[in-house]
Amino acid sequence: MTRATIHVAGGGAPHAVRSAMDLPEGQHAHPFRGKRVYMIGIGGSGMSGLARLLRARGAVIAGSDREPSDLTASLAESGIGVTFDQERGDLPACDLVVTSAAVGPEHPQVLAALARGVDVWLYARALGETMRGAQGVAVAGTHGKSTTTTMLGCALTDSGLDPTVIVGATSGQLGNGCLGAEAPAAGFRIGTGAVVVEACEYNRSFHALRPRVACITNVEADHLDCYGTFDGVIESFRQFAALLPPATEGGLLVIGHENAQRGVVTAGLACEVRTVGFSPDADWCVRYDPATREVGLLSEGRERAAWRLRVPGAHNALNSATAWIMAGALGASGERAAASLAEFRGADRRMQLLGEVEAPGGVVRVIDDYGHHPTEVEVTLRALREAEKPQARGGRLICVFQPHQHSRTRHLLDQFALSFGEADVVLVPPIYFVRDSERERDLVSSEDLVARLREKGVEAQAFAGFEQIVERLSGTVRGGDVVVVMGAGPVWKVGRGLLAAGTRQG
Repeated sequence: MTRATIHVAGGGAPHAVRSAMDLPEGQHAHPFRGKRVYMIGIGGSGMSGLARLLRARGAVIAGSDREPSDLTASLAESGIGVTFDQERGDLPACDLVVTSAAVGPEHPQVLAALARGVDVWLYARALGETMRGAQGVAVAGTHGKSTTTTMLGCALTDSGLDPTVIVGATSGQLGNGCLGAEAPAAGFRIGTGAVVVEACEYNRSFHALRPRVACITNVEADHLDCYGTFDGVIESFRQFAALLPPATEGGLLVIGHENAQRGVVTAGLACEVRTVGFSPDADWCVRYDPATREVGLLSEGRERAAWRLRVPGAHNALNSATAWIMAGALGASGERAAASLAEFRGADRRMQLLGEVEAPGGVVRVIDDYGHHPTEVEVTLRALREAEKPQARGGRLICVFQPHQHSRTRHLLDQFALSFGEADVVLVPPIYFVRDSERERDLVSSEDLVARLREKGVEAQAFAGFEQIVERLSGTVRGGDVVVVMGAGPVWKVGRGLLAAGTRQG
């Protein structure tokens, strides 16, 4: 099968639900129309997309962030005012304040809003309100949310269904679909059809959403700083699934057959439940060939669709299969959805090739990735080794990994120690400090992770900062090496720093 060849046999997805355009008149209410909404943390990917969506719904939008970025510049160009002096607590006249999950209750502008009697909503609540009267679609799971949401948004766009999409990553294909012209990279798309959102489980924020259709890609231990135990995580996903309406009202949940705790999560649900996975027992069985990247999707013993991915990895095969099933449920053509998935080039910071630099013996490929959970690290490194094959060129797979949050590192330290087996070298800067307490910061360090990795036979070293890592890489990489920079913090600066610095002269 060539990449351009798409095969769809038999029917599409087993379930069709109403689009927003099919809703009875009067259900297209826009509760934000005419309201002055001030958004604190407006420069985040999700928040900036929500800002544009609320403005499209008739709100007057302004906001603030800690520092300028490409996203805040884009907002300013579109006519949304953004300021960067948050500490004084200045707040313009407004009817509602919306904050990102990273903004705490002691933020000066939050305190100013409360002192005035202005309502303060978290991002998730405002996003949930945009689903009222619309075809709400939520993509949840410990891993794969951003990629699956972007794939789904593109498939719906390429099928002519004009979705609104809000996702925590950017992509140049989201605006016009994978079959349309490249657009500026963005984490949003504003349309007239279904409202498709990435549903984050941190602090139970996805409980504020109002979806009619949802998926749960997987459920694993994470965010234990707010959940305490894995059982707490599972219960939170169960409560999220319970938000879906009954099957008679179009409620549908697509859930991973493996690794999603589906027995507990789906118990007692009134919505339709369909499973997807590599097991033949799944309602939708996925087959994947790593050598060709061909994905096949079978149901009731028959192959329903097949496509060849541009992006590597079994995890992306599963992400794309989930997106195809959901797209069909929302009215997309099976052939158009498959064609779209075959042209999907990935979301930014998801195994994203930044560029190449010359080194003794050839070129070094530099890749950027957002992975920050042990499972994400493991599957990404495996996919990169399969796709890049550095060993075949006499090179190494070098991973620069910045742990994200001290609490996550401490809770999952044993799992992290087992996640880097595919890497030849691991370089670790200090843990990214965000949300955690000072006490938590004292309990674990990058050196602890490095020590665990060395116990497992992995060549690993801790560094004081990004500059030292760039210097080390510039002086030691050789032709055939692949450098992947991983983490949810500002570790992306290492990849760009390496490209800017070049390498040592041989």
